[in-house]
Amino acid sequence: MPAPFHRLVERQIAKAIAEGQLDRPEGAGKPLPRREGEAYSDMAMQVAGRIMAEAGALPEEFKLKKLLEAARAAYAKAQSDEETRLAMALIADLELRHNIAAEARRKFMAP
Repeated sequence: MPAPFHRLVERQIAKAIAEGQLDRPEGAGKPLPRREGEAYSDMAMQVAGRIMAEAGALPEEFKLKKLLEAARAAYAKAQSDEETRLAMALIADLELRHNIAAEARRKFMAP
């Protein structure tokens, strides 16, 4: 981090401490949320996704990812051949839709 920027950050932190803004931050004493899936995406996408999620506005790609996780869990619990076949078909459909949404995002974000 460049020295001027580092000093600016340190001043902002000192100001927040002096004003008591860091005395009781939201979530204090609670464990940090698990975000292992974010390890494979860039920082800008992580921040953008988190801001949108907190605002309740998730892109289609993230909605499909949650549905895909649920479908995989249903596949793992499937008892009969019919349930397994239906779960596999749903997983295939959701993976295709998720990949299309991810590719559309990558093309949109490309320079």
